Amino acid sequence: MGTGYAPVAPGTVGTILGIPLYLALSLLSQPFHILAILALTGLAVGISQKAEALFRKKDSPHIVIDEIIGLQYTLLPAAQDISLIFCGFLLFRFFDIVKVFPAGWVQDKLPGGYGIVADDVVAGIYGAALLWLLIGFWS
Repeated sequence: MGTGYAPVAPGTVGTILGIPLYLALSLLSQPFHILAILALTGLAVGISQKAEALFRKKDSPHIVIDEIIGLQYTLLPAAQDISLIFCGFLLFRFFDIVKVFPAGWVQDKLPGGYGIVADDVVAGIYGAALLWLLIGFWS
């Protein structure tokens, strides 16, 4: 949808597109929600692989499907609570930017689309874990 061409912070702008996708997927039962995320992750790997070849640059900033997918992992515990979605968005962006191990490692070591998407999946899992902890603390 062109968000990868945003002049400032294309990853963040692209991540915003992940919110409506999350809202749609969250209407599914949890098992189907998780299966949909896994299927979309595989699709994102393939698309990222082709996009990397098209842009002729490893993990081009124009590729944002990986951020959209990574956010799906973080938001799994958020339900449809807008404050949790916002918090999850911030957590995901933090972990995606900081690249806590093994995120940076998988990005560098895995080839093509796998490396592009894997670091965001790792960031998404870290975000989900912290969001679950925050939900438990607030409850």
